[in-house]
Amino acid sequence: MNVVLAKPLIANLVQQLRSDGFTISHIDFGGGFGVQYVNALTHEALPSEPGEQSAPSAADFFSAVLPVLRQTGCSVWLEPGRSIIADAGILLTRVLYVKESGQKKFLVVDAAMNDLLRPSLYNAYHQIVPVTLDTYEHEKVDVVGPVCETGDFFAKDRLMSKVKQKETLAILTAGAYGFVNASNYNSRLRPAEVLVNGDRVRIIRQRQSLDQLI
Repeated sequence: MNVVLAKPLIANLVQQLRSDGFTISHIDFGGGFGVQYVNALTHEALPSEPGEQSAPSAADFFSAVLPVLRQTGCSVWLEPGRSIIADAGILLTRVLYVKESGQKKFLVVDAAMNDLLRPSLYNAYHQIVPVTLDTYEHEKVDVVGPVCETGDFFAKDRLMSKVKQKETLAILTAGAYGFVNASNYNSRLRPAEVLVNGDRVRIIRQRQSLDQLI
């Protein structure tokens, strides 16, 4: 974690604002505290993506920034919402078709950009794994939805476990900015939400009906 820039940028800003008459008592690093998207789930049958292996813990983060910011005398705040809720949500989707076009292979799934907007909106990465791991074979695919938009995708040129039609995929780390950004784009109905607590399973939001959409 690179925190060298925190000293001239933040500590000096606090000093300047105080010299201008502002009362500064805390430094807030804002929301969206880091969460691990790449290799969120590891298993010998799953391909490993290059990239950061683990997100820093809050303790590691504070131990890095406090020595730099202690001179300000401010308390340091962190908003851990995403790191708490992101891993609590998984989008389950079924493979409708396996399609090949030239040298490209597509997994067309029944979820779409309206269900999880982050990949389409700003090319965000979400690990995608089959619910049942029954092969060590991998292949490079695009995972796309059924909406008639070129932006309707969850992954491009992604190395994944080989799957077949009708298999179920889990799109991981979807709890933050997932359902809250869902829409009825293209008259698509919002999915059900299911709460799993150990061996207890409960539907907490019913699948949207066409009557509700109209």
